[in-house]
Formats: sequence, C-alpha cells, structure tokens
Amino acid sequence: MAPTTVERIESPVTVRAYLMCAFAAFAGILFGYDSGYINGVMGTEVFKQEFGSRGEVTEANPSGYSVSAGNQSLIISILSAGTFFGALFAGALADWIGRRTTIILGCGVFSVGVILQVASTSIPLIVVGRLIAGVGVGFVSAVNILYMSEVAPRKVRGAIVSCYQFAITIGLMLASIVTYACRNYTNTGAYRIPIAIQFAWAIILATGLFLLPESPRYYVKKQQLDRAAKALGRVRGQPADSAYIVDELAEIQANFEYEMSVGTVSWAGMFSGGIGNRNSNARKVFIGIVLQMMQQWTGVNFIFYFSTSFFKSIGIQNAFLISMITTIVNVCSTPISFWTIERFGRRPLLIYGAIGMCVCEWIVGIVGTADAGSRASQIVLILFTCIYICFFAQTWGPTAWVSIGELFPLPIRSKGVAMSTASNWFWNCIIAVITPYLVGENEGNLGPKVFFLWGSTCAVCIVFAYFFVPETKGLSLEQVDKMMEEVSARKSAGWVPHDTFAQEMGKDSSALEEVVHESKV
Repeated sequence: MAPTTVERIESPVTVRAYLMCAFAAFAGILFGYDSGYINGVMGTEVFKQEFGSRGEVTEANPSGYSVSAGNQSLIISILSAGTFFGALFAGALADWIGRRTTIILGCGVFSVGVILQVASTSIPLIVVGRLIAGVGVGFVSAVNILYMSEVAPRKVRGAIVSCYQFAITIGLMLASIVTYACRNYTNTGAYRIPIAIQFAWAIILATGLFLLPESPRYYVKKQQLDRAAKALGRVRGQPADSAYIVDELAEIQANFEYEMSVGTVSWAGMFSGGIGNRNSNARKVFIGIVLQMMQQWTGVNFIFYFSTSFFKSIGIQNAFLISMITTIVNVCSTPISFWTIERFGRRPLLIYGAIGMCVCEWIVGIVGTADAGSRASQIVLILFTCIYICFFAQTWGPTAWVSIGELFPLPIRSKGVAMSTASNWFWNCIIAVITPYLVGENEGNLGPKVFFLWGSTCAVCIVFAYFFVPETKGLSLEQVDKMMEEVSARKSAGWVPHDTFAQEMGKDSSALEEVVHESKV
C-alpha cells in the first residue's frame, strides 16, 4: 500500500537548498526600494524646484516651491498602475515561458524604466519611466511569490515566503537611508542617485536567477517530468532519482492530472462556481484578491509613501529622520514572522494583527485630533505609528503574500497569484491617488484624522480573515486544495490530511521511477 501523506517521510533539505529558496526573496528589495524612494525624493528641495512650481513662502516651506497634489498623486500612483497591468500579464507569461524567465524579463523591463527616470527633467518623462518600471515590478512581484511557493519545502514554506516581505522592508529602509543621505544635495543628484541605485537590485536578482532552477511544478504543467525531477532534486538537495523526489513528484503529477480531469481553466473560468461554493475557483480568487486589497487598506503605504510630507505638515521636526525610523522598525519586526507564521499559523496572525493595528490607528486618530499640534500628541503619534508598523510587519505584511501563494491549485495558480498581486497594486494605486487629496493642506486636510479611516478598514480586515481565510500551515500545496474542498475556513485549522492525490488517482510513485531514472546525470 502506498504511504499516506501523514506517514510519508519528508525529504531532508540541505542548507544550500534553503539558501536557493531564500535568494529568490531578493526580489522584495527591488519592490520595496522602488516603492519607498519616491517618499523621500519628493521631499527634497531640488526635486520640488525641478518638477514643481513656486508659490507662497511659508515657515514650513521657506523656498515656496512645491509639487501640486495632482502631480504628487500622478507620480506616485503611476508606478502602481504599471505594476497592476504587469502583474496581470505575468500570469499568462509565467505559464508560457516559465516562472524564472518571467522574473528575469521583468528585471530588464524595470531597468528601462529606471533609465528614463534618471534622465528625466520634467513630469511627463518621470511618469513614463515609473509606468514602465511598474510593469517590470509587476512581473517580478507576481511571479516571484508563485516561484517561491512552488519550490519551498512545505514545513518552512511560510518562513521562506516571509523572507520576501522581509526583503521588501529592507528595500524600503535602504530607500529611506539613501534619500536621507542625499536630501541636502544642491544638484540633481538629490533625486538621480536614489533612482539610479535601483540598477544594482535588478542586476543582482537577474544574475542570481540565471543560477537557480525553474519551478518543478512548471515542468509538471508542461509534462516534462525528467526536467521536473532534476529541478526538484536541486531545490531539495537530493538526487533526482531518490525515493523522496520520486514520491513528491508523484503527488504533484497526480494532483495536476486530477485538476486537469475537470478541464482546463480559462480566465473566465477563474470565476466559476460562485463564492458560496467552498472549493470553487471564484471563492479562491475572491479570497486572494480581497486579502491583497485589505493589506493595502491597512494604511501602511500611507506611511511609506507620504510620511515625510505628512510629518512635516503636522509640525514634526526631522521628518526625514522619523520616516527612516519607521522603516527600521519595519525591518526589525518582520523576522519575528519567520517563527510565528509556522508556530501559530496564518489565520491567527491575520486576525490578531488586524486587531492590534486597528487599536493603534484609532489611538493616533483620537490623540492627534483632540490635542493637535502639541508636543505630547506628536510623541504619541510617532510611538503608536511605530507600534502599528510593528504589528503589520509581523502579520499582514508577510502573511498576505504567503497565503496567496498557497491558495490556488496548480492549473490556476499562476493566474490566481497574478490576479491577487494585481489587486494589491490596483488598490495601492487608488490609495496613492486619493491620499494627497485626503491630507493636502489645500484639499481634505484631514491630518491625523486620516487614521480613523485606516483604523476602520483594519476592523474590516478582522472580519474578513475570520470568515474567509483558511489555515494552510504545514500542508503541501496539493493538500491545501483538498482541505478547502472539505471544510470551511473557520474549521480549517483542525483539518488533518488523510490520503494523497496519488492514492485518489490510483497511482503510485513507481510509475514515475523510469522517467526519473533517465534524468539522472
């Protein structure tokens, strides 16, 4: 009798294999830096003089130069618009040319956008540059999560994919440090140096991926089982014909055949079955899209996109320094999730993280409104903003990415992850568009009251996570599909695997041994 999933011996994974999986997370630095540098760059005098116009001289703005709310909105949000379309297109591209190749192509597209931004001296060119760079980031951000989820060992998959969020926080911190260091330059190096440094991240990522294997699940999808065995052997640190590799490959192949027996899935088919159907494509797409949407509506990118301008507007001195401190808090807090996400699971982190963020943001809104402008209220605002970021970094930051990498079965995985990631960037774009109008002095001028909005959306996060997000800790990607078919999200933590797809399809690993044996070098 073939062993059950529970009885099956896990393949031992070498340090080299862990490092291979973790390196793919480097893409997060590219993503994080590109999202974060614009916050500091737009606060520099040179940028305001180059791309803005002169208006009234005030104590807060002695030069009189400023970039209008409309242009701020356009410059910041256009990156997310490009990333939205890049992420959607990347899903089909990843199935056509492969996960790894799509990421490398994304690095090339991104580099073209960076060149245009460095060369820009006007609003139109920097907008076009950020749009093209956004398309490249869309390729990378969507497919990288897919790639990491497919190659990581299941027992540490959450921690490995969390490295991606950790890399994003490092990218944000590096952007803050670089813009802080260049803030007082009196030439265009004040904004060109922070933009140009992005070349390094693209080159490192593309070069490293040339040395990494393609996803074995991509090869299974293409029915190239010999290449799948070689790739799986590399990421598990085992010979391609070992019993561990043959057994895992048999399960992947059986799951793929099971899903394909239902029929191929078109883009329209992604919405089949209805949200009320527990294991329908539509329900999984709904969870993935809303999960990434709510990650944005926690309000975290308000801090990373607009904190320098916001802190200045409410009278906080050293706004650049405070903004840099928030990114350091983000970096230092994220590694805690490497342990908690596998110890406590995905659902608890999402639920309790949203509760913590909700409380912090309402405190900031209440104190900032009741005692506006005082030294005490500024201290409270900075303190609870940092605590809020700490909650985000340990919970919704990494867990939203981990969850979308685990939700979807193989036939729809690339499309599902692409649509979920596109949702992240779509709402990122919307928030970037509306925020200058919410907090601008000549617009909504909400000031600290904007935190009432973010606190309320975090309350929605609590409800959504409790009723819809399943627990996927410790399950293979194939077992997740089985679990979602059998139990609701609220009962998912207690679900125990009872058989494999290989058993269900009447297959065992011996059917693959001959194919795998031929792949041995």
